[in-house]
This record gives sequence, C-alpha cells and structure tokens, in this order.
Amino acid sequence: MLAAFVSTPAPKDPLSVLEVGDRPDPTVPEGWTTVQVKAVSLNHHDLFSLRGVGLPQERMPMILGTDAAGLDEDGNEVVVHGVIASPGWTGDETLDPKRSLLSEVHQGSMAERVAVPRRNLLPKPADLSFAEAACLPTAWLTAYRMLFVKSGLRPGQTVLVQGASGGVATALIVLGRAAGFRMWATARSEEKRAAALALGAEQAFDSNARLPERVDGVMETVGEATWSHSIKSLKPGGVLVTSGATTGFNPGAELNRIFFTQLSVIGSTMGTKDELEALIRMCAVTGIRPQIDVELPLTRAREGFERMLEGRTNGKIVFTL
Repeated sequence: MLAAFVSTPAPKDPLSVLEVGDRPDPTVPEGWTTVQVKAVSLNHHDLFSLRGVGLPQERMPMILGTDAAGLDEDGNEVVVHGVIASPGWTGDETLDPKRSLLSEVHQGSMAERVAVPRRNLLPKPADLSFAEAACLPTAWLTAYRMLFVKSGLRPGQTVLVQGASGGVATALIVLGRAAGFRMWATARSEEKRAAALALGAEQAFDSNARLPERVDGVMETVGEATWSHSIKSLKPGGVLVTSGATTGFNPGAELNRIFFTQLSVIGSTMGTKDELEALIRMCAVTGIRPQIDVELPLTRAREGFERMLEGRTNGKIVFTL
C-alpha cells in the first residue's frame, strides 16, 4: 500500500529521509481494526520522527502520521483518535505512562490503511469533510485541551497565542473566539498577523513585541524563541499552558518572575477520546471548522513537509488519498 515513512533518522536534514512508496498492509492485533484512510494531517511530530526524536532506529521503518479520517471496515465514516493506551488502562489515556501515539510504537496513519484499536474510532459527522476531520485528533484536540481543560481560564479573559500560523495556534484562535475569549496572537510576518485577525484574533502583534497590557493566559507551542516573552506578558497570577516547543526545548526559565508574580505553568499533551468527542460536537454546534492551509495528495507529501519545515503555513497541511 502507498505510505509516507522513514527508515533511518536524519537529525539535521529530515526531508532527506522522507520516503513515499509501498509498505506492507497493517497487521491487526486482537481488539483492533483497520481504517481506509481518506485524509491525514501533517504535524510537527512527523518532522520530529524524521529526525529520530522519540523514534529510535530499531522501530524503523515507521509509517508517519498520528491522526486520520476515513472509512471503517463496515464503510462508516470515522475519525481516528491517535493516542494508544496500554491494554487494561482506564481513565485519562494521556496520563498512561505506557501510552503512545500512532507512528511511535505502532505504524502511523499516513497510508492507505491504518490499524487502530476499535475503541479509538469515533463517528465523523456528515457535514464535516474528511480533510477537516483529519485535523481534529492532534492539533485541534491539543488546542481544545489546552484552553478548555487545562488553563482554568474563562470566557471574557484575554489569551495570547504565540506563533499564530501553526495548526495548534490557528485552532486556539478559532476555538477561543467561538467560546467568547478575547484572543490575541503573535506572528513573524504581516501576512501571518493578518491571517490571525481573519481567523478571529482581536489583535495581532509582531513576535516578542511589547503588548499594550498584560494578559490572563498564554498558549505556548513555540518554546525557546518565545518563552521569555510569554512569561513577561502575563498578569500576576496568570497561567501559561505549554504543549510543545517547535523552536527548541531550552527556554530561559524566568523563575524569579514565575514565583514573584505567582504564575502557573501547566503542561498539556494531546487529549482524551472523550475530549475529542466533545470537540467534534463543538464543531457541529458552532459551525467552526479547521483552517486548512493546503490539501495535497499523499504522493506529493514532500511539498507539505517542505512547507512546514520552512514555516510557510497558515493552518493545517492535509494529505488526501
């Protein structure tokens, strides 16, 4: 079957090891099933996999992709929840010490077919396209959990989103605006700031610009490049929620400001199946939809990876089959 995969890591040149070609059909353990993939979205996790981050050589070749939408074995339209809990785990699967994402231990979703636990399938609403649905399980679910589960913030408060052109960041702007938050954003270019405003941000600023006032919360996925700005942008008692570090994992700690102004720094990873179900309902009720930067056939996956690596995104990159 056609798939995008990696056979050897390349920390300094990830695109050099991206392969698009034939891979064996998935094996199906007991309690699992297969999904015919119609659309899969690209995430920074996939670039990390090409570099070998969290994916050692001994687990390769590995098909990439952490989320998908498609058809189950009975022809039903489904959304794939990409967090794989260990057998017998109950409760929040993101807290399972042995959890993984598709493409870490088990072959990923960037293929014509993917094997997943039956419990990881959710019905796809008919009015949600396969491409839109494929954006929900990783980027949009991450944003939903950050804002509505982890932050403790309330509608009417001001939330700053750093790096406003990525998949999680664009999701945060759309979700926050729909829920009644006052959404601000930063971006490196005038074009990306204008795009953030078009999505519903009230104001958009140059990266690391001094804000007109401090904010109640900051949503962080950028890491090293914006961390200090994020901490300095918070009101006393404010909250920073972080779910990633696309520019590096070595931020200036700013510990003196954190304890002196009593800031909360909260980590957040992906989300649960129940939260994905709630997100899908929110899309149905409000009519909001993921911002898609570009749709490409999987055969042109390299173009999508290049766009992400170079930062030429405004929303999600989706591959279709």
